[in-house]
Amino acid sequence: MGTQTAGDLEYLAGLLEAGTISPAIDRSYPLAQVPEAMRYFDAGKARGKVVITVS
Repeated sequence: MGTQTAGDLEYLAGLLEAGTISPAIDRSYPLAQVPEAMRYFDAGKARGKVVITVS
């Protein structure tokens, strides 16, 4: 497992803010559909992040 320093995280945050990199989001589910999101994730179908939104 790798280790991160505060400097590493600040550098990464700068890249995200600049739009140089962006997270790969596969699907987004509302909080009420967490069981469905977990089934999708556990099936190994996700090609990016599975996001749970809370409104």
